[in-house]
Amino acid sequence: MVADLTTKKRFSFRKAIKFITIGLLSIVVLWLILHQSMTFYERNKYEAMGQLVEVDGERMHVHTQGDGPSTIILLPGLGTSAPVLDFEPLMNELSKSYRVVVVEPFGYGWSDKTDKDRTVENMVEEVRAALQEANIEGPYILMPHSIGGIYSTYYANTYPEEVKAIVGIDPTLPAAIDYFDVPVPTMPGFLRVVAPSGIARMVIAGNEGDFLPLAEEGTYSADNLDITKTLTVWNGYNKNIIMEANEISNNIAKTISMSFPSNIPVLIFKTKDDKVNPAGRSTMTFYEEQLENVEKNKIVPLDGHHYLHWTNAEEMSRHVGEFIG
Repeated sequence: MVADLTTKKRFSFRKAIKFITIGLLSIVVLWLILHQSMTFYERNKYEAMGQLVEVDGERMHVHTQGDGPSTIILLPGLGTSAPVLDFEPLMNELSKSYRVVVVEPFGYGWSDKTDKDRTVENMVEEVRAALQEANIEGPYILMPHSIGGIYSTYYANTYPEEVKAIVGIDPTLPAAIDYFDVPVPTMPGFLRVVAPSGIARMVIAGNEGDFLPLAEEGTYSADNLDITKTLTVWNGYNKNIIMEANEISNNIAKTISMSFPSNIPVLIFKTKDDKVNPAGRSTMTFYEEQLENVEKNKIVPLDGHHYLHWTNAEEMSRHVGEFIG
């Protein structure tokens, strides 16, 4: 009798575990179907703002605003899910005097994903190919944010005749890792499931403020912020961003000996918050050292976040106008 009761209990426990497992799997499958359906709907609702050009068999998004005599190419920082939307306030100001172009690399904004390695060579060649396909001729004023500084350094050294000037937005330069003796950041590969699984959608829905620009109300429109959240759902920690992050060390090794060509003017915007380490080194001393050989250069400290264009678009545009002339 006792044995029969024990057997029944075991059977009931196994049955309960089976039902719970099936239930959880069903919820996961239904969520994946819902997420993919919502993504399909969103991609049809929010079409690319600029033009999609073919590069290496995939589509890259190129957005142009303004028609000034000089062309500024805005290059995003690592992991900026929607560069065109992120740069919007700065584009609005700069486009009053310049033709302003945002090239969204593979894995960013409305651009496709790619299987090609995120080497500095590939990144730069893809930008050049996208500009050529979009019939945007140089020479260009490269305006990189953050990691874009490494790509701009390579671009200016490889194709100096195509670069009129460089304007960095708190740019990462190849020598920074050695100068400050800090490790190169990396991203674990498992994060690439965040976007396709719909995890990003859940996280953003519960804490959207962490994924939007830290700017005064009205700087970004409600439509801009809504679409930014949507594109973050599509692109958050996708395979190309993870590949790019894990290629930083190699890209630095390829560019560490490069400096800005002396005859290309360089303007750098940096954050005012500049802590000096015990060795007397700061971002100001670093940038000063990097610009020693540049005939025309200027460093402008600004209040704000690493994404200085969130809060300083008008002031940055004024400085660019004064510097570029």
